[in-house]
Amino acid sequence: MEPLTWTGSFGGIIDPVFQLIVVLFLVAVAAQFVGAYVFAPINHQVHVDGTVVRDRGPNAKIGMTVRSLLLAICALVVLYILVGIFTPVGTVGIIGAVAKQFAPVWIALVATFLLSISYKRRLGLYGELFDSTVGMIGYALLMFWVYTAIFVGVFDMIAVHDPLSQVSGMKNKLPGTPMRTVEEGVYPYYLLGGDNLARDVFSRMVHGSVVVILIAPLATLFAFMVGITLGLPAGYLGGKIDALLSFIANLVLAFPVILLFYLLVTPEIVETGIPNYMATVLFLFPIIFVTVFLNSRFYTRPHLRTPLLAGVLLVLVWIYLSAISAPGSKITILSGQLDLFNIDPGILVVFVSVVFVNSPTVFRIVRGLVLDIHTRDYVAAAQTRGEGPWYIMLWEILPNARGPLIVDFCLRIGYTTILLGTLGFFGLGLESESPNWGNTINDGRKLLSIYPHPALVPAFSLLSLVLGLNLLADGLREESLRD
Repeated sequence: MEPLTWTGSFGGIIDPVFQLIVVLFLVAVAAQFVGAYVFAPINHQVHVDGTVVRDRGPNAKIGMTVRSLLLAICALVVLYILVGIFTPVGTVGIIGAVAKQFAPVWIALVATFLLSISYKRRLGLYGELFDSTVGMIGYALLMFWVYTAIFVGVFDMIAVHDPLSQVSGMKNKLPGTPMRTVEEGVYPYYLLGGDNLARDVFSRMVHGSVVVILIAPLATLFAFMVGITLGLPAGYLGGKIDALLSFIANLVLAFPVILLFYLLVTPEIVETGIPNYMATVLFLFPIIFVTVFLNSRFYTRPHLRTPLLAGVLLVLVWIYLSAISAPGSKITILSGQLDLFNIDPGILVVFVSVVFVNSPTVFRIVRGLVLDIHTRDYVAAAQTRGEGPWYIMLWEILPNARGPLIVDFCLRIGYTTILLGTLGFFGLGLESESPNWGNTINDGRKLLSIYPHPALVPAFSLLSLVLGLNLLADGLREESLRD
């Protein structure tokens, strides 16, 4: 078999057009930047109703050209993907073959956007996100990797080879290299090349998304539960509680975050069992949060509150005990069939470290928001009605602080993703053979000047996910300010 080119035979027709449009787009962007300083508004038109319209002159035409060229680039990219999906492998080369493997993701993305845009007026802040171009781009990048992780981790799709398997003769091979001997049912190419251990870079990239999507959002959610559970009473009640919790948070924040993270995941600390003991404490906070949340809401209806709390607590405590129990660790409470799942020790260590490092920062954000909001009139009205402190905190103050918290949540997932990549790069936390992006970048950097593809593929994957989270946060911030 012949090696695949990047765009195959289809590229001979479309590539020149694509390159021309990209060059024109870059020129138009440069002209737009220069025009913002050179071309001043040339005319002000006053309408009958008294409104004034500023005519931007050449700047308006340049801006329209930039948007048109950007749409043309997007249309050509979609054309590459569609032709790659519906034609045999090789017609659109590596790009088409990769697009074909991601077909379930494209379908899921299209369905998500069509449904979301159709019902956006009924979906609150999430629906308003689709009024922001920046927010939609960020959301698309994020959901691309979320769906990739789901289809790889749950349905075993997309990846073409085992991320840990080594194939003779494929060491440091370039993208599109065919395998020497192909057995029946085995994918015949290394789409994005092989690494220094002859493993498929494409398969390691998509499997690496599972690690990131599994840890970063869930660990950030736990950190928010810890920060909210402690930050609400600190800001609302004040006094000694505020002083004590603020002192503890400042004590943790006094250490450099990266250094603290490294210390928590070093093998020497792991052997002492400290991360397991930390998990027993930190994993209690979701139970505390849900208990207080439901109790404050249904306090006046004990006939509903009591059975609801009993059922929810039973499930949460069972999940909690399963999460902190692990065979061979310092803590083994459940065993056998009672243990619902066993968390990998490396993942548990990284998870607990992320929660511990992020919780104090979330605490300070929540405390600051509560200090500002608790003086509002609707809080005073709730106090006049005789509502309890936790009801006021959870059902009056917290909903009105959701905008900044949602934005920070998205940004913090991005920070966590970078931390995970950094830890993997230095070989800390997760197993050295793990296909997480940090490990893969570290493996590829050793021969970066000769074979850049093993390091560049996971690096761009990490970049695109963090970029998507940042753009999503910008879109959410933009829409929340309009409320």
